[in-house]
Amino acid sequence: MFTAEIKITSDGASGIISALGPEAGRELPRTKACVGCADGIGTIRLAAADASAMRASLNTYLECIRITEEIDTIIR
Repeated sequence: MFTAEIKITSDGASGIISALGPEAGRELPRTKACVGCADGIGTIRLAAADASAMRASLNTYLECIRITEEIDTIIR
């Protein structure tokens, strides 16, 4: 099993984690995700059955983070 942890330390970490909540609840093939925020630091924990599933889940979450940060920048 492959595991990864993404830490988000930007000012908008709690908003990013809130936006990713529905994505974490969605089933990705061969992958489990857990998101949370404590002390202003957002955390995404991923577990995947194989390298291909891990790559796909990392791409998915990193792209969601990028989009959420862009939207936050536009709104401000």
